[in-house]
Amino acid sequence: MTNLVAALKEIMDSDRVSTGTSIRAQHSRDYSYHRPCLPDVVVFPETTEEVSRILALASAERIPVVPFGQGSSLEGHIIPIHGGISLDFGRMNRLIDLQPHDLTVRAQVGMTRGELNRNLGPHGLFFPVDPGADASLGGMAATNAAGSEALRYGAMRRHVLGLEAVVANGTIIHTGGRALKSSAGYDLTGLLVGSEGTLAVITELTLRIYGLPDQVVAVHATLPNLAAVGEVAGELTALLPTATRIELMDSHAIEAVNRIEHTQYPSSPTLLLELSGQQQAAIQGDLDTAQEIIAAIGGTVRAVVWDASGRDRLWSIRHRAALAIMADARTSRHVSTDVAVPLTELVGALDHAQTTLNQWGIRGAMVGHAGDGNFHVMLPLGDFPSDLERARRCQDAIVQYALAHGGTCSGEHGIGMGKISALRQERGAAYSLLIGIKRLWDTNNILNPGKVVAADALNDPLLEGGGFFKEALREKDLPKNP
Repeated sequence: MTNLVAALKEIMDSDRVSTGTSIRAQHSRDYSYHRPCLPDVVVFPETTEEVSRILALASAERIPVVPFGQGSSLEGHIIPIHGGISLDFGRMNRLIDLQPHDLTVRAQVGMTRGELNRNLGPHGLFFPVDPGADASLGGMAATNAAGSEALRYGAMRRHVLGLEAVVANGTIIHTGGRALKSSAGYDLTGLLVGSEGTLAVITELTLRIYGLPDQVVAVHATLPNLAAVGEVAGELTALLPTATRIELMDSHAIEAVNRIEHTQYPSSPTLLLELSGQQQAAIQGDLDTAQEIIAAIGGTVRAVVWDASGRDRLWSIRHRAALAIMADARTSRHVSTDVAVPLTELVGALDHAQTTLNQWGIRGAMVGHAGDGNFHVMLPLGDFPSDLERARRCQDAIVQYALAHGGTCSGEHGIGMGKISALRQERGAAYSLLIGIKRLWDTNNILNPGKVVAADALNDPLLEGGGFFKEALREKDLPKNP
């Protein structure tokens, strides 16, 4: 261990290499329910060249390396379950190159989406992927993040034009570029986006950016039941070309927000809609259509908001829902589903999820991106081991329903630690190809081991035995919030 720290301090300044317990604890967990594990050392690189040297060292010594952005992941992605090096990109947060007329920007992975948009705003531009948290761009790429605006703009993979990355042996590679499209060979950029740090460590991204819309309106509506929200969402998605976001919240989620945020929104299944574009007439036409559809199914339009500050206040109930649900349940831990289904299956999936919650006696809450069939059932965890067992069984039932109806186990959060078996089931025979890709890119299995592809599938006896630096933490040793 001493030799590892000494070797890292030869690569970078000693104050950017930490073995302090508090720093290691901060890098031991994310927002998921998974058990925290301490890394042996946390490093704070500032350049791709430093990352290259770190990985070359780790490869030679077979030391696990786990990339760390903002720590806001939801599937245990950044937990160093086999110890080793936590690679914190907080200092690699520069905007490198902005080309407004090309609609491209190049930035280091540690820059957050909020900071990127603050740089783009004065140019009349923005980056549309909004996962809710002010996540790092690198973390968003690693998990193929999506969020509320994916209805119109799609998930992260659609917007990453090129990458600079470091493979396991320390070699620096470049994929893609500034061109808005390419048919040049295998899509390595697309492969690395969503790979969760298991194939290479991303250090820079070239992203496609967009012009800010001239006109934006938000709509708050309540529906008689959750099935009606799902049904309306499908109709709105099909009929409204200006729709940017179509979000759902069940009554439990609204009640939690009201109690924690001291708001007074009606405690009913809720739909939040946003329309945007350059032409007022087109947006007004879609707004009229939306109101007719909502009224026809027995819903009530509570507010139509055009001004920016009012829209921000309205959308805050959706953005703050996850934390409010946890706070209302008086816990910092929860299991969250992340299934996505075809729009025609959404009503059935929501009904099945509610039935499953009732069967297991769990007071969960549902939120989601109804416009693209992706929803989350949040299952708060208490202090008893049986709570986790019940939540996992409930989660599995919801996943099984999604897979049986043409859906996926993960619409946007990724696989991480907890969904490996679900991924194996979803991919079937193709799962062996994922194993082969992992072996090819990371022969010694040092890059975020234990995520996406299980150690047993890689025939890695070292990791099957629990690694050589593994040190699990007890809950009482950690701060209450990640």
